Amino acid sequence: MMWPIYGRLDRMVYPSRLLNDNETVSVDLHPHWWFLVGPTLAIVAAIVAGIVILVATDPDDSLRTTAGWATIAAIALSALWLVQRYGRWTTTHFVITNRRVIFRTGLLAKRGIEIPLDRVNTVHFRQSILERMVGVGDLLVESGGESGQQRFTDIRQPDRIQRVIHAEMEAREARGRDGVVDIADQLEKLEAMFVRGTLTADEFERQKRRLLGP
Repeated sequence: MMWPIYGRLDRMVYPSRLLNDNETVSVDLHPHWWFLVGPTLAIVAAIVAGIVILVATDPDDSLRTTAGWATIAAIALSALWLVQRYGRWTTTHFVITNRRVIFRTGLLAKRGIEIPLDRVNTVHFRQSILERMVGVGDLLVESGGESGQQRFTDIRQPDRIQRVIHAEMEAREARGRDGVVDIADQLEKLEAMFVRGTLTADEFERQKRRLLGP
């Protein structure tokens, strides 16, 4: 499935090793550029303040020196904030596949959440007037799992993302009605039965070979 507004799928950056067998990606997004606006404005404001101090104060005024160092510190802190934000931007993925909604973030310490499509109940989006103008918003996914409702912020074109999720849910239901066996789901169920002791090791291996084939 191809969704042109999000680019070509063969350029996706979400690691393929994190996908299950026969799982395909429909959407792979970093946060909207709005995510970087805060630190960028902070740098601009610090630079403007520095220019004003240089123009409006006397070169021999001790206050100018103090304010100048404060401005330099503000620029440095704003730059660090921007670098930190950019690092988070590059390592944050909001992904929709034919099986799951996935959110992952973090370069060293990572965190994330995965919501199977068959557990998604409803999908909502929220946008203020300004957010609608720039094409960003929040996405709220209600599922039948323990997590309940998940809120994802700084999502590009959340109304279209909502439609993508609904389309994938409908496609999954259609595959089920057509009798297509979801091998990954069946394997997960077999593994759960094996852990509970319902299946012996030999029965588990036999059922797994039946699903996977020769």
